[in-house]
Amino acid sequence: MKTDAFALRHIGPRETDLEHMFKTIGVNDMTQLLYETFPDGIRLKEDLQLDPAMTEYEYANHIHELGKKNKVFKSYIGLGYHPTIVPAPIQRNIFENPGWYTAYTPYQAEIAQGRLEAILNFQTVVTELSGMEIANASLLDEGTAAAEAMALLFDVRSRDQKKNNINKFFVSEEILPQTLSVLQTRSTPVGIELVVGNHETFDFSAEFFGAILQYPGKYGQVNDYSAFIAKAKENEIKVAVAADILSLATLTSPGEMGADVVVGTTQRFGIPMGYGGPHAAYFATKEEYKRSMPGRIIGVSVDANGNRALRMALGTREQHIKREKATSNICTAQVLLAVMAGMYAVYHGPKGLKYIANKVHASAVTAADALNKLGVYQTNSAFFDTILVKADAQKVKAIAERNEVNFYYVDAETISISFNETTSVSDVNQIIAIFAEAVGKDAITVSELSTASQLPASLERTSSFLTYDVFNNHHSESQLMRYIKKLERKDLSLNHSMISLGSCTMKLNAASEMLPLSMPNWNSIHPFAPVEQVEGYTTMLKKLEDQLSVITGFAGTTLQPNSGAQGEYAGLMTIRAYHISRGEGDRNVCLIPSSAHGTNPASAAMAGMKIVVTKTTPEGNIDVEDLRAKAIEHKDDLSCLMVTYPSTHGVYESSIIEITQLIHDNGGLVYMDGANMNAQVGLTNPATIGADVCHLNLHKTFAIPHGGGGPGVGPICVNEKLLPFLPSNPVLKVGGEQAITAISSAPYGSALVCLISYGYITMLGAEGLRSATEYAILNANYMKARFESHYPILYTGECGRAAHEMILDCRAFKQNGIEVGDIAKRLMDYGFHAPTVSFPVAGTLMIEPTESEDLAELDRFCDALIAIRQEIEEATAEDKNNPLKNAPHTLTMLTSDAWDLPYTREKAAYPLDYIADNKFWPSVRRIDDAYGDRNLVCSCAPIEAYIES
Repeated sequence: MKTDAFALRHIGPRETDLEHMFKTIGVNDMTQLLYETFPDGIRLKEDLQLDPAMTEYEYANHIHELGKKNKVFKSYIGLGYHPTIVPAPIQRNIFENPGWYTAYTPYQAEIAQGRLEAILNFQTVVTELSGMEIANASLLDEGTAAAEAMALLFDVRSRDQKKNNINKFFVSEEILPQTLSVLQTRSTPVGIELVVGNHETFDFSAEFFGAILQYPGKYGQVNDYSAFIAKAKENEIKVAVAADILSLATLTSPGEMGADVVVGTTQRFGIPMGYGGPHAAYFATKEEYKRSMPGRIIGVSVDANGNRALRMALGTREQHIKREKATSNICTAQVLLAVMAGMYAVYHGPKGLKYIANKVHASAVTAADALNKLGVYQTNSAFFDTILVKADAQKVKAIAERNEVNFYYVDAETISISFNETTSVSDVNQIIAIFAEAVGKDAITVSELSTASQLPASLERTSSFLTYDVFNNHHSESQLMRYIKKLERKDLSLNHSMISLGSCTMKLNAASEMLPLSMPNWNSIHPFAPVEQVEGYTTMLKKLEDQLSVITGFAGTTLQPNSGAQGEYAGLMTIRAYHISRGEGDRNVCLIPSSAHGTNPASAAMAGMKIVVTKTTPEGNIDVEDLRAKAIEHKDDLSCLMVTYPSTHGVYESSIIEITQLIHDNGGLVYMDGANMNAQVGLTNPATIGADVCHLNLHKTFAIPHGGGGPGVGPICVNEKLLPFLPSNPVLKVGGEQAITAISSAPYGSALVCLISYGYITMLGAEGLRSATEYAILNANYMKARFESHYPILYTGECGRAAHEMILDCRAFKQNGIEVGDIAKRLMDYGFHAPTVSFPVAGTLMIEPTESEDLAELDRFCDALIAIRQEIEEATAEDKNNPLKNAPHTLTMLTSDAWDLPYTREKAAYPLDYIADNKFWPSVRRIDDAYGDRNLVCSCAPIEAYIES
């Protein structure tokens, strides 16, 4: 056993298991399995040209040495990113805890009550600080949240505004530069005209449907927007405000000023800067706009016993259902980071948050007073944490960097200084000394922070916030640790059992990949730090881009998109830019197979494309003749095809080369959705099958944890044609020669978690990556072989093989009174999270085991579903009182004095022997989804707030 090989630790099945697995499948070896699985002509002819695999120990030393090349200066750059203190119990018990970071999106709410409560806390923090009525479970970053606000306001225009095509959106010149760039990207394809200007001279013309303001402004100025918002309302203009969440502990909330939407980032609530992400953005609005809100909302409902239970609410808003009619393609959140930010508020409480905010403000006031005395004049009339001073920027920059300090240099004589939670009196004195040296004067030394305020009295917050018990009972570390553990015990994560979600690729997130995220040399870097200070990041990110380009066969990569849906959008926007550059901007038709992910048509609509749906054959493949007819019909305006490979049905379609050539012959390009890349790496690639661009889900194939629904990273890889159009950033130069504007706020998106994928690829190497793909295919076909005598398998390849996932058809069980949802809930009693339910076909289960599950775990899961199949046979449509309909069974039920069910307690809780060794107890019974939508409560309201009278 080669103990220093990372592949040995990542890949589940042992060599001694292979003979049994091959025999069960009916093949002699891996070569035969792959031959019967893969179409001719798409196999790679040689191994990936990657560096030899490092051992875990070698990688740990490598990443430590590489991290030393990053210089961690004191950062006062601001622009929406600030140093913060990550409370140690949150870092240890959430950020570094697989019980939290390996969980999946809470679609199965009964086994996700802990993280649902944590997100509900987050939503409560957002609504209370912003002064709004409803908030979602987080978004990707402030820039994209602002773009979502613009899209919502465009969607909720009045009937007359829509009739008259009112399409202008005012953007205050105080907006953060990266936010403006994202707004520019998102507005153009959908016909919104941005007008950037001074809010004080805005004319409130009837040509405008909305506006967005920054609070405080990008360089710190605090404005009272009450009059602006009131006048906007008089003219039917709705207003969004991008607000610093920490400032709202001391400033009047935008909601109290009358705002319609409030957005921002919660990064400074205990989330490391991480060179730009991941961080949880927030989005809050009025309840009347809840149907148009992007992202996910956690709501309160009741379970089968009438007890309080949490779930994702208003699912019919999501793009998976609305498809091309959706106003957003967001299908995720930054859950892990939202959990941390919410827990930061739990730990500090309202008084603690106010103390931190006041200390930050006091640091800014103290420094401003001292600098004024030196003749370095502060120009903001009111500020919270950021001062704007006049000085020789070049001279100050040289002195500051010699002292390992970064400011933001607006122009040759203007400098912005943003203070933060970590700023001490000695830090303030260091700043004063730097400017004193620059102006040739003796430094002024301060001994304590000022108690004066530079906030207008009219804007000082008087309303209370976070009065609920949860924000006032957990301020000692013991209390917080126990609260976090209490919630963790309610959640099923990968540290308990496999999560075999088709299309979601829940694989091992190795500890050696995760450890560098806690290192200050990696997580304490501002995204706009000077490039000479980030040599470690530059090297790592460039190497990861190169690795992904080699893996996909493409010419270049951008890491900027910070979710898979953002990657889809980025890929389509590069295609759009390519056509425009050739004078073919009228090419706007996007062909999408009917089986595609719901995000595909939503992304295409956001990119300004006209969606034409193509048919699927009874075998689940793309109908080539229908595709041919539609490609020819639209040859003059064909933009692209969006295709998933292997298909959404888990099959390697043999006609893929013919399909991609057909699109090229008719003037279009091919976008490949990388959701199923785990079945390609090292064996084939998007370039080989004829694609022009693909996105990759680093949180799937490349081992970034799902985190309960985020973070994600969705880079795109492109061929030479599209390379010039990769996205830019307004502060740090990145992207192609003809770059489109920004896709997300930070130049490299969620750069910190890119370390995980870099580690995954670096430690596996070419051979390990290929083996991972081979074992993913092996595991899927082993499970398929065990299931096929018990469940119909919907789609297979030409030789009867699956790719890396398969679909079990459960529709016939309705004759026994059993729905696919009943199977999902019953699996909880067996200790498992359900596979993907009713996607891509209603009434089915889509199962993907991944390569990192061992044979014993595969067998446990197979045994569970086979046992459930027998329970289905015993059920009848007339008798609903059976283990499937009553599932899941809670510990409260099993220990109750009363038991009036027609089967035993043992049958309910321990239907197979292995369960007793490691029983997971769902904390609530089956949840009433309809009740939760009828009685929508999305914050920590007392139980009386949602019980029907």
